[in-house]
Amino acid sequence: MTRAKKTPKGDSGAVDAVGGVDTKVPVDVVDAIQALAPVELVDDATFASLGLAAPVLQAAHEAGYVRPTPIQREAIPLALSGRDIMGLAQTGTGKTAAFTLPIVDRLHDGPRRTRALILTPTRELCQQVEASVRKYATHAELDVASIYGGMPMEPQERALRAGVDIVVATPG
Repeated sequence: MTRAKKTPKGDSGAVDAVGGVDTKVPVDVVDAIQALAPVELVDDATFASLGLAAPVLQAAHEAGYVRPTPIQREAIPLALSGRDIMGLAQTGTGKTAAFTLPIVDRLHDGPRRTRALILTPTRELCQQVEASVRKYATHAELDVASIYGGMPMEPQERALRAGVDIVVATPG
């Protein structure tokens, strides 16, 4: 299991680093999160070993993913089991795939209606996440729509009325 380095006694009681990224998270919060989610990291882990369904594995393969990154190895099994996850990793480490691959996996066999809402802080990130989800949902036959300001409302409303499985949105 990846463990956070704790600060020396008498310091602020915060964590110096989690997963190699500098943070200032109270130690008790990190300990509580790690206690809830003990995950053994296996260096030779594959996306298949994480428990993803065939349509999602095919999309991951087509996206060029060979081995899961540390954030993916830790988050995907928890998300697949229905657990809430909170992850912290540097840009380019696969955070979007870490939470969206399990969403696609959990929805691919279910009824067709809106079942997932992904909120992003910016329009740019909304568009990026939507593109990723579309790529991962290719073989799962899920419909995805993005909703954000600065665009005509009519096409967005039409997409929602037509029915989508996953909505990626941002306020404003």
